Amino acid sequence: MSDMQQTWVERIRAAVETSTPLRIRGGGSKDFYGQRCDGAVLDTREHRGIINYEPTELVITVRAGTPLAELEAALADKGQMLGFEPPHFGAGATVGGCVAAGLSGPRRVAAGAVRDFVLGVTLIDGRGEVQHFGGEVMKNVAGYDVARLMAGSLGTLGVMLDVSLKVLPVPVAEATLRFEADEQTALERFNAWAAQPLPISATCWSAGALCVRLSGAAAAVEAAVQRLGGDRLEPAAATAHWAGMREQRNGFFGGNAPLWRLSVPSVAAPLGLDGAQLIEWGGAQRWLRSEADVRRIRERAAALGGHATLFRGGNPTEAVFHPLSPALKTIHSRLKTSFDPAGVFNPGRLYDGL
Repeated sequence: MSDMQQTWVERIRAAVETSTPLRIRGGGSKDFYGQRCDGAVLDTREHRGIINYEPTELVITVRAGTPLAELEAALADKGQMLGFEPPHFGAGATVGGCVAAGLSGPRRVAAGAVRDFVLGVTLIDGRGEVQHFGGEVMKNVAGYDVARLMAGSLGTLGVMLDVSLKVLPVPVAEATLRFEADEQTALERFNAWAAQPLPISATCWSAGALCVRLSGAAAAVEAAVQRLGGDRLEPAAATAHWAGMREQRNGFFGGNAPLWRLSVPSVAAPLGLDGAQLIEWGGAQRWLRSEADVRRIRERAAALGGHATLFRGGNPTEAVFHPLSPALKTIHSRLKTSFDPAGVFNPGRLYDGL
């Protein structure tokens, strides 16, 4: 056990003995996300560095405090990338924070979510014990799903020491097409395209403009461009557009109205709610800037077969995440008790009482 691990183990055990909550924090780039979290900060940034990287195996193992930008630079040097295209939301973003937040960027529609790329995790649980789950190979079975639990857990289950991630090759070619379309037409096109053999890696619609990114072999991308038509964006403009989407720098994300993230089936009808809207992931992720009543937004999301998260802004006394059903709440409570029986890790960051 390294000196850093031993220090953290001792600190966690002391926190349990004194019932002192710990706020697990990396670069703080996602402090805004989730419910309010109090406690003594446990800073993970000193625990950094790449442990093992096998480009031919498409797997990398990295310490949780490693800057996300540092990891992506190492992958880019080998012509590879994180397939889920994670947002940074700040220069200090760490790998552990990336996994704990569980947020994916525009490419998630084609490549998958954060959890789909987590192969293994080493963490310190709420008893101060080091636990290993999963491994560094694609077909590893033992503990595989447990490792995936860390994605989106917001530090409520343990302190991540290192994580093994599946990586992907950078596409040989990409092109972005732009169309004029209203909301209903955009949703119809997204779903029609999803049923066709097209190399789509990202989609978005807002304010009457629909954009689709094509990625893959040069021949496949060019064939899709000819098939779909539309206006082709210059490479620099396309790169800026998708980076702005990932980091929420595009115009839609400005302003003071609460920002809602709704997850619904891609074939769901238009929201019909007051406010500005941006649609991603082929219709499955819908961003809403709105002052509408919280209950109304969540009821509409549920009616469409999904849920709504208060992503930024809004009333800090409101629950950030969609209320859990009794069955799901029981599962969450049991997981919390199993990993963190004393409840010292980021208490209340996800839900009250967890």
